[in-house]
Amino acid sequence: MKVVVAIDSLKGSLTSMEAGNAAKAGILTAIPDAEVVVKPLADGGEGTVEALVEGMGGTYEKVTVTGPLGSEVEARYGIMKDGKTAVMEMAEASGLSLVDRKALNPWKASTVGVGQLLKDAIRKGCRNFIIGIGGSATTEGGIGMLSALGYEFYDEEGEILSPVFNSLEKIEHISDKNVIPELKNCHFQIACDVTNPLCGDNGAVYIYGPQKGVKAEERQTMDEMMSHYASVVSNFVGEDYSNMSGAGAAGGLGFAFRSFFNNVELKSGIAIVLEAIGIEKELTDADIVVTGEGKLDSQTANGKVPVGVARLAKQYHCKVIAFAGSVTDDAAPCNEAGIDAFFPILRSVCTLDEAMDSAVAKNNMSLTTEQVFRLLR
Repeated sequence: MKVVVAIDSLKGSLTSMEAGNAAKAGILTAIPDAEVVVKPLADGGEGTVEALVEGMGGTYEKVTVTGPLGSEVEARYGIMKDGKTAVMEMAEASGLSLVDRKALNPWKASTVGVGQLLKDAIRKGCRNFIIGIGGSATTEGGIGMLSALGYEFYDEEGEILSPVFNSLEKIEHISDKNVIPELKNCHFQIACDVTNPLCGDNGAVYIYGPQKGVKAEERQTMDEMMSHYASVVSNFVGEDYSNMSGAGAAGGLGFAFRSFFNNVELKSGIAIVLEAIGIEKELTDADIVVTGEGKLDSQTANGKVPVGVARLAKQYHCKVIAFAGSVTDDAAPCNEAGIDAFFPILRSVCTLDEAMDSAVAKNNMSLTTEQVFRLLR
């Protein structure tokens, strides 16, 4: 029997690989001669760097960069074994979690730190990038990231503008003469699970601006400024990407990537991760797939990580079993989405803190998977 294990992290309790290896231990207790392959899993957002670095033998890099509001922050990213692939979360450099809610300022928040992360990885030899762009504190169309990479934005007087939102309506000319040359040889996979365009009622300012400090009375003005920016950029690059699905992601960072870089794919986070970990190759001769996450509920069926795994597994006629820290009463749609059976791992009445203790969670995962696989041996 071959079993492929790919479990999302149980946030605050187990990493993806810790959960997967605990499940493996339970499976092998029940079926000692089983072939069990454990793969890291994430959705392209928080935890993706950790999952891929730890699960695929990469290394962590720490860099001091400019945070969203100008102060220095220490950001972390990963470099895979090949030495050419970097895995990043833009929130490490320009995320909402780095800003006190009382200090939110969409006019000044910038993605400069994201560009600095890219420069550091390029300098270290990376040319392939997997980047999660969720959780941003910014709404400036990626002008900060672009400026850090050498693009220059000029006003009508020929002065270089600061890389902040307030500059967008003043841009009249863009120069790429100082862009780092290696950029043209880079390939970017952008984990983007939103479909919003850059501008308009469904765009970056109107939909995501409020959580980043945009006031209701500012939205129309800011959206008009974003439209001006989009127009100038489109003229510069020769094509308009402002209405592309995902252009409005991360305050317009999706638009910036697609407009200015040569080789860019905006894809769902789970699709990128499943490709990166090479799980499909393992599924070709697998019998059972084990997946899961912290809480299995109706939202899981709407395209979250375990269902992404299940749908791929079904293409290879695998049985799919999911384990979770907890399972809600509305989780039944997960069965229709490809998960044949799901089980909570909690084994006794306890407090939430006790259940989330790493040692307890590992033990619960191992013991629960063991009992299920005793039925399957």
